[in-house]
Amino acid sequence: MSTDTVMPYDEALERFEPVLGLETHVELGTASKMFCGCQAEFGAPPNTNVCPVCLALPGGLPTANVKAIESTIRIGLALNCSIAEWCRFARKNYFYPDMPKNYQISQYDEPLCFDGYLDVEVNGKTVRIEIERVHLEEDTGKSTHVGGATGRIQGADYSIVDYNRAGIPLVEIVTKPIPGTDRLAPEVARAYVTELREVLRTLNVSDVRMEEGSMRSDVNVSLMPRGSSEWGTRTETKNVNSLRSVERAVHSEIERQAAILADGGRIIQETRHFHENTGTTTSGRSKEEAQDYRYFPEPDLVPIAPDVAWVAELKAAMPELPRLRRKRLQQEWGVSDLDMEAMHNNDAIGLVEATVAAGAPPADARKWWMGELSRRANEAAIPLSELLITPDQIARVCAMVAGGALNDKLARQVLEGVLNGEGSPDEVVAARGLQIVNDEGELLAIIDQVLAGNADAADKVRSGKIAAVGALVGGVMKASRGKADAGRARELLLEKLGVSE
Repeated sequence: MSTDTVMPYDEALERFEPVLGLETHVELGTASKMFCGCQAEFGAPPNTNVCPVCLALPGGLPTANVKAIESTIRIGLALNCSIAEWCRFARKNYFYPDMPKNYQISQYDEPLCFDGYLDVEVNGKTVRIEIERVHLEEDTGKSTHVGGATGRIQGADYSIVDYNRAGIPLVEIVTKPIPGTDRLAPEVARAYVTELREVLRTLNVSDVRMEEGSMRSDVNVSLMPRGSSEWGTRTETKNVNSLRSVERAVHSEIERQAAILADGGRIIQETRHFHENTGTTTSGRSKEEAQDYRYFPEPDLVPIAPDVAWVAELKAAMPELPRLRRKRLQQEWGVSDLDMEAMHNNDAIGLVEATVAAGAPPADARKWWMGELSRRANEAAIPLSELLITPDQIARVCAMVAGGALNDKLARQVLEGVLNGEGSPDEVVAARGLQIVNDEGELLAIIDQVLAGNADAADKVRSGKIAAVGALVGGVMKASRGKADAGRARELLLEKLGVSE
């Protein structure tokens, strides 16, 4: 059968149960690399942040980065892990050109952190993701494959390697298998990576810029027939670097694997690549087992035995973690679980919080960030945080609406002006002449004009059909170019027509 054949998602979930697993790699934001003194920075000219240690030249010996060890312990504590009393590094042997040593210093059977969990919210329900291990290793160099249609090694004319990234401290966070997610499997995977990113950002251990590769996830998916207790063969989609892609990769693999299994085929244990343009995965290489890497203890590094008092100090100094912060803010703001989840999924909580801190009522701050501004961010295909507007500016617009200087329609025009770079909210109001009509004489003149041109609607209101006043209010708003106070216009219209509610 064709490897492109897929089974519709709903049908696949009727016949098979998905089991997930995620391995997330995070580059730590240390000043230097994991085992040498080279700078750990993004965007430096190729092969400039290198030395005899990270190039594996004779005589170069590694020394562990204490700050990286501290950051890893803090991550483990945030993920409710046990911290090892004693652990050590291991050599992971392989033969790819992205590591000059032909091995990577990692951890194998003795990780620094183990047996934790992370709770995530999906559709208003809490899902507990169990963490198997959090271990510390060094990143590989960056390979670029030149020529060919895909940018991958297959079909390339040649490859080049930048070793600036080789040796940067890398934490790998590995979940235990995640069964029972059913048709919410893609959403659960995305929610986990989203929550994990927020935790890491709160700890300030990494910039977690997925688009730059400082946080990337390998997405494992397997299927088992409904009613079976035997897990299927898993595939590992490598280095997925956006939240949406994590979700789409799970969705795609479920459809692909279901079609193969339903046709009597078998799933090959392999790595796969996700393609943003098609939302599908393609085969990479057969997946190695642990024994293929010939792990053995790293002879050039001493074991790590974190001091119990030091770990206790790190735990005592932990910041408020995202989930607890959301619960606190939810109570303070009086919003539902689903509203809070929506703000979380849109990365809006920090923006709303900053807007409230600048003086806006929580409901107003949430309304603008989750409404008009989310719409504009979606249209521009950028995160909310990249819009050219600040929480202080949103708070100012909220204050102008609350004070009667603007209505919602005019406020949207003010936001548009700020986003277009026309200045502060006050400057946009002045330049565009958006001040609401507060002069009663001016408003009455507009009302007289509207009544004169809408005699039928006026007669309906006089005869007791109060709902007809809506058309007259609309006429006032149109004549004033949205600058009238709709509530006051309604009151004056009813007074003019001699009608009371």
